[in-house]
Amino acid sequence: MTTAYVRSELHKGIRIIEFFHPQSNSLPGKILEELAQAIHAAGNEEETKLIILRSAGEKAFCAGASFDELSAIRNKEEGLKFFTGFAHVINAMRICPKLIIGRIHGRCVGGGVGIAAAVDYAIATEAAEVKLSELAVGIGPFVVGPAVERKIGMSAYSQLAIDATRWRSAEWARKRGLFAELYATVEDMDEAISRLGYLLVHSSPEAMAEMKKIFWKGTEHWDKLLVERAAISGKLVLSDFTKNAIETFKKK
Repeated sequence: MTTAYVRSELHKGIRIIEFFHPQSNSLPGKILEELAQAIHAAGNEEETKLIILRSAGEKAFCAGASFDELSAIRNKEEGLKFFTGFAHVINAMRICPKLIIGRIHGRCVGGGVGIAAAVDYAIATEAAEVKLSELAVGIGPFVVGPAVERKIGMSAYSQLAIDATRWRSAEWARKRGLFAELYATVEDMDEAISRLGYLLVHSSPEAMAEMKKIFWKGTEHWDKLLVERAAISGKLVLSDFTKNAIETFKKK
């Protein structure tokens, strides 16, 4: 596969939203926009009882922001627009009245950790190591930070954010609540997702919607907060430090 995409398919009440990018499932602006739209649409569908969010391929779940687009940003307005894409995805997941299960089959970097944190229930494999690499390129996990902190707490979040080049194991992530369940193989992970999916699709939609409101209580200000955080990243990405760091990473 060489063409990036977001696909949305309905199977017996379960809406499967899948994204793909040939560069380790990284997230350019177009993919972020389409993801947010797909999640919004699924949340408004009566036929959809449950959402499963996944990425394609067998390696990384999500490599975070697209370095090609980061390096092309030329002013604060463009920076704000790009990072607001992450804000829109997280907020779409936050306000969606349907529960979202995350299928985390591989490594998560930066924005990928944010997406894993914003699902309501993440089921992962032991290959799903995590890293918040933003500081290593001169920015920070500002937009995804609230979602990650909400799920694993300030202490674990700050560890990820400060030690930006270190991979943390999937077991580390499970112990801190980022992942709800962890499996040795993709097959075992998918079996667990199928089991939970069957249970939830036959549960009360109204009860699940009310539960989700409670789970996300206290985040009502995120529409504004995450855009403010996007502006910070949009400014920092213009620095010489960040431009040079991104070019170095792209050459690896």
